Amino acid sequence: MSKSTDTIAAIATPPGNGGVGIIRVSGEIVSDIAKQIVNRSLPPRQAVFCSFLGLDNAIIDSGIAIFFPAPNSYTGEDILELQGHGGSVILDMLLRRVLELGARMASPGEFTERAFLNNKMDLAQAEAVADLIQSSTEQSVRSALKSMQGLFSERINDLLEELTELRIYIEAAIDFVDEEIDFLTDGSVENRIRNVLETIQNIRQTAKQGRLLRDGMNVVLAGKPNAGKSSLLNALTGYEAAIVTELEGTTRDVLRERIQIDGMPLHIIDTAGLRESNHTIEREGIKRAHEEISKADRVLLVIDAQHPESHSIQKLLPSDIQVTKIYNKIDLLGIEPEIIESDQVTQIYLSIKQHKGLDLLTSHLKKCMGFYSDTEDVFIARRRHIEAIDRASLAVESALHQLTFKQAGELVAEDLRQAQNALSEITGQFTPDDLLGKIFSSFCIGK
Repeated sequence: MSKSTDTIAAIATPPGNGGVGIIRVSGEIVSDIAKQIVNRSLPPRQAVFCSFLGLDNAIIDSGIAIFFPAPNSYTGEDILELQGHGGSVILDMLLRRVLELGARMASPGEFTERAFLNNKMDLAQAEAVADLIQSSTEQSVRSALKSMQGLFSERINDLLEELTELRIYIEAAIDFVDEEIDFLTDGSVENRIRNVLETIQNIRQTAKQGRLLRDGMNVVLAGKPNAGKSSLLNALTGYEAAIVTELEGTTRDVLRERIQIDGMPLHIIDTAGLRESNHTIEREGIKRAHEEISKADRVLLVIDAQHPESHSIQKLLPSDIQVTKIYNKIDLLGIEPEIIESDQVTQIYLSIKQHKGLDLLTSHLKKCMGFYSDTEDVFIARRRHIEAIDRASLAVESALHQLTFKQAGELVAEDLRQAQNALSEITGQFTPDDLLGKIFSSFCIGK
């Protein structure tokens, strides 16, 4: 992606009327624009109260002007911020004046894109800017700040440095293959590769938690008709989001609700009851249920505790899906709420109707999102980050295999290079232009 040298401008505050509105300008002719709008030279990084002038020196508004000279600015270019009154008409008039003086309208995310291209931040930090703005919980705000401040990038860069040193060592060993000591079989290379793999897996676990904080955990309610899925949705949301009747098959489509549990975002998805059906609409609902299940972070398999044999429906679920079994209607059996955890599956016994045991479920969901782990070092992450980490992990696993079973140094070095490329996509050191364009186009205008 090539750098642009023209000057861009945009309204940096949300649409509508407010107490304050901000116009942001960045580029080569910022100084000239500033002199014509405020009719004076502006000292660096000082707030100056002045009038904003239009054509023929007519006053458009009055407010504060701040000049940030390059390279010590957000974009690395000269930046001018005009902070005036937040009326939409006033801001539009002021923006038109800036455009008349030679600037052009900024594209979504173009200010942050320029910051990335001018090495003011890497790609992970740039994405964290958008994630910070869009954060809906306090924990996601804190995690986005950590990414923006470079925590995620620092861990990736440390890993890249270790991979670089490993490649240098291995390629040197290949060059001195005739020496008496075989550096590839002395155990040190294998140990270092295993340490790299362990580090990647630890980063992935933290990144996965950060992705859940950013996007929310997709929790799909599945089970046979009349097991209590819709009742559970209503209990978790706190209102009648779904229709509940005694008739089987009431839910025919997918219902989605977003909730928070102690600041942790969850997407609760109610689905049609899983069974054989000849009804065209219900069959479509069941098909959609399976589609949602395949994409879930966790499935709550709701089971009528009076008929526990219905748990056999789990055989219809994908084997790699995380499942929690919810045994509902325990009030009809006269038993108390209980949670049974094992390495295989968690079982929760509760009564949705009497709201007994729901606290066990919410605690379990928080635990699934990593709520009880140390969140101090959790950085915000996106799905593309996790996919890149997964590709790096597979490449390092392949390198370990090549070293252990084939002792092929050239192939080991190539696998480590592939791992480097995958991780470099996260920080933007090695990223296709089309991906960069897609990332920055998702930002708001003026950022």
